[in-house]
Amino acid sequence: MISFVLLQNRQGKTRLSSWYSKRVVGEKGEDCWEPYTKREKTRIQREVNALVTSRTKKACNFVELGDNLIVYRRYAGLYFIMAVEKTQNPLIVLDLIHLYVEALDAYFGSVCELDLVYNFHRAYYILDEVVLGGHHQEPQRSVILASVAKQDDLEDEEAGSGDMLDAIFGD
Repeated sequence: MISFVLLQNRQGKTRLSSWYSKRVVGEKGEDCWEPYTKREKTRIQREVNALVTSRTKKACNFVELGDNLIVYRRYAGLYFIMAVEKTQNPLIVLDLIHLYVEALDAYFGSVCELDLVYNFHRAYYILDEVVLGGHHQEPQRSVILASVAKQDDLEDEEAGSGDMLDAIFGD
């Protein structure tokens, strides 16, 4: 299970974040899932950035942070970071990060930080096609891109029908 996904630049500015849930021990000793609080999110973003940016390029891409295993990969000036349970295979998570980056590259054509800033809704939509509810959703880049293309077509249709209604009703 993926706890959260962060995209941060080298200065520590978070460009995209998706928070799922954290595992906590319930009153009777059973595992429960709770959402992150705003304070926890802010603290985690600072801690993760300090951990990831201080590591050398030759260091391993896995770091333990509390109950989570932080798996990250740096592409150009952005860090793609996912937190998973310690029992998860970090190599699969690295592959998942790479799949997400490939999908972003294919959609935007060599994705950069500005693409994520100005088209964040597209980046979130692609992320939701890859990871949904903290679980790996789709392993094929072609299926992800086809779904995003369908979403673009639907938005174009809505925009077109809105223009037609404006012409009819004069507003």
